[in-house]
Amino acid sequence: MAHVMTVLGPVDPSTLGFTLPHEHTQCALWHIQNRWDYWELTADEPVILSELALYREAGGVTLVDVTPPCIGRDPLWIKRLAEQSGLNIVMGGGWYRTAYYKPEVLIDQRSVDSLAEELVHDATVGVGETGVRIGILGEIGTDKPWMTPIEERVHRAVARASRRTGLAITTHAVMSNVGAWQMDVFEEEGADPGRVVIGHADSYPNLDHYLHLISRGASLEFDFLGMAFTPTEKYGEGRTVELLLELLHRGHGDRLLLSQDVCHNSQLRHYEGNGYTYLQRVFLPRLREAGVSEAEIEQITVRNPRRVLTVS
Repeated sequence: MAHVMTVLGPVDPSTLGFTLPHEHTQCALWHIQNRWDYWELTADEPVILSELALYREAGGVTLVDVTPPCIGRDPLWIKRLAEQSGLNIVMGGGWYRTAYYKPEVLIDQRSVDSLAEELVHDATVGVGETGVRIGILGEIGTDKPWMTPIEERVHRAVARASRRTGLAITTHAVMSNVGAWQMDVFEEEGADPGRVVIGHADSYPNLDHYLHLISRGASLEFDFLGMAFTPTEKYGEGRTVELLLELLHRGHGDRLLLSQDVCHNSQLRHYEGNGYTYLQRVFLPRLREAGVSEAEIEQITVRNPRRVLTVS
């Protein structure tokens, strides 16, 4: 039967409602070698629960936590948040990008099928001994505008796991057209392009790139919305709105997703950031003012994530 796998078990896809498809509830990026900017989203349970409560009050129903294990994924933490928040929370699976591959995972010493088998286990049995199952593969990424051999190994494993489980794939593809390279590998492995979401599309505002990916069957995720870490992020949303309007005008509303990628303490409302409610409070009103219809907004924020997360 068709379902969406949350950390509390399978749910009816019709119950998903408004969905954020690319978020984090804790993560730590600064611990790797030669990174000293102390970038993290701290696992402060009362604070995160209050942020999730604000999201639910704003109409949020479902959130996808795509934190990979190498930067802090904790299945039991996410399960506890789901139990206490009342939200549907979907957990991601797989490995992030080269700099964050833990040596003990032995990605460079294992076969692609061995890696794929681990992901299938996470999807069908649960992660480790937790029994908590993943509901999407990702976020799967590249460090640079190209794919390293070890990243290619991961992408191939993810594609094979997607074929076996039916789970969608969501990627990290920043400031370049590397998403097309990701699609090359997924397609070579026989993954369904319609089950692929190329992430961080707004970090590379290039219409031709977007149209190329859509022509291959992929979906685009604009998920840096509300970020203000760089001038490009702070002042680039006007261009993002223009590109979304063009894609909607061309009839591609069924291939668009929106999220906020909360991944740093400073993004939380508790610390005067936008929290998990920027779409409802700020960005969607901007789209409405620009002429986007309620039906189009529902498609982007409800129906498209539901399609991506539903496993037949």
